[in-house]
Amino acid sequence: MFGALDISTSALVAQRTRMDAIAGNIANAATPADPDGDPGPYRRRMAIFATGNPAAGRDAPGVHVSEILEDPSPPDRRFDPGHPLAAKTGKWKGYVAYPNVKLSTEMINAVEANRAYEANITVMGATKSMISAALRLLA
Repeated sequence: MFGALDISTSALVAQRTRMDAIAGNIANAATPADPDGDPGPYRRRMAIFATGNPAAGRDAPGVHVSEILEDPSPPDRRFDPGHPLAAKTGKWKGYVAYPNVKLSTEMINAVEANRAYEANITVMGATKSMISAALRLLA
């Protein structure tokens, strides 16, 4: 019965990691420079889930974040020739590359991650109630 708690715990950790990636995306939605300050837009990050719980063994039930990937879609380009990061030459002359982050998508993902987190909290509560009931029957 404690396995159900382990599964829900692994899901809570995975959803928290997903929410961290979403929060980073929202925070950098208008950042035309990469995290090192070099020209080039921030790239949207996505948490990729995989089955299993590495902390409890490879074949243990549960879920974990296998990796955080950068979204390969092209940046959002806006014409602003006076901007210091605007392209000076080439096809995109005068355009500034902004992150490929869509706030509406990130907000929907945040709500989904929040609901999944809440659902796992509810499952943990139900599991604890079942364990308590079983202990009362045995005592």
